[in-house]
Amino acid sequence: MAASIRLNVRSTKAPFNLKPFVKQSPKPSRIRCAAAAATTPTKRYKITLLPGDGIGPEVISVAKNVLQLAGSLEGIEFTFQEMPMGGAALDLTGVPLPEETLSAAQRADAILLGAIGGYKWDKNEKHLKPETGLLQLREGLKVFANLRPATVLPQLVESSTLKKDVAQGVDLMVVRELTGGIYFGKPRGFGTNEKGEDIGFNTEVYATHEIDRIARVAFEIARKRHGQLCSVDKANVLEASMFWRKRVTAIASEYPDVELSHMYVDNAAMQLVRYPKQFDTIVTNNIFGDILSDEASMITGSIGMLPSASLGESGPGLFEPIHGSAPDIAGQDKANPLATILSAAMLLKYGLGEANAAKKIENAVLDTLNRGFRTGDIYSAGDKLVGCKEMGEEVLKSVDDSVPASV
Repeated sequence: MAASIRLNVRSTKAPFNLKPFVKQSPKPSRIRCAAAAATTPTKRYKITLLPGDGIGPEVISVAKNVLQLAGSLEGIEFTFQEMPMGGAALDLTGVPLPEETLSAAQRADAILLGAIGGYKWDKNEKHLKPETGLLQLREGLKVFANLRPATVLPQLVESSTLKKDVAQGVDLMVVRELTGGIYFGKPRGFGTNEKGEDIGFNTEVYATHEIDRIARVAFEIARKRHGQLCSVDKANVLEASMFWRKRVTAIASEYPDVELSHMYVDNAAMQLVRYPKQFDTIVTNNIFGDILSDEASMITGSIGMLPSASLGESGPGLFEPIHGSAPDIAGQDKANPLATILSAAMLLKYGLGEANAAKKIENAVLDTLNRGFRTGDIYSAGDKLVGCKEMGEEVLKSVDDSVPASV
């Protein structure tokens, strides 16, 4: 089963020849000691960077350095190619996803995305909006499975808007179908009804193969976690959801070791804030997953803490923080880079099969938080308030020290 294979460690790829136009980024000067201690690179990967808009370039710059250092300590060498996307691409080329950017992404071993969008482009026609470029990228990469973990770290439990006894210990994964449903369904558009009134319409539609493949990914993830999967739908009203529930139930027979439950989306939204610890793995469609994963992110204390991975049956995966471009703080060194750094860890783990390097990054983030460093979105009295760059520097120190996990 191809979809589940993407969730396992992949075999090491053979070294590739570097393209003439791809320049290799120098290692950050502050990590010279670690670079000297690193072994001679035995594995090489090509990463396409899509900084995007707003705070995107800031967080990508930090995450790139962390990724590079963690890789060097595991004998991994990266070649980075930076390409425009979103509003930056609109300003540069007139389209939100240039063909050259999509081509570079398709040729890469993995893609790391910052954030897209901003007030500047809000009034553009739909085909000229930054968000359209993101949908086109997902479709072009054929990444149909979006993984969004939401874990309340002990260091940040006080940052949650929920009571401590409700938020403490939450550790769930939302598996969102990413390339089907109402965001892509046809017919869609604008028209006039029989009364002559203007209307807008979209179509929620799923085919058997679309539901089956995302269900299998979710079952595989649940199997590796705590063996519980909750499928979220609106089967009491929507035919597409009735069919969704039918297919997920059918796939469940392939996974007798995973406990399957079903929940209506309105109830799921309520239960996420009432008792989120009841959830282990959630699987749902595109629009419900979009909403529920953002809701789950706030349980953790800040949307600036959560990474995501988007995977397909083959080809490179797309890794990005779930936060937006935050144009109101762009360029002010206020952004929280941890979600992007953790996205780099997911890139290593799920995209390249480099679990050891991923663990170095995850442990370094925990160590940095243990040492009291916080950006403004997760700051509390008594913490050490830092900006985006300094937070990145502190994570680099922890990676360099190869600290063990300590929660």
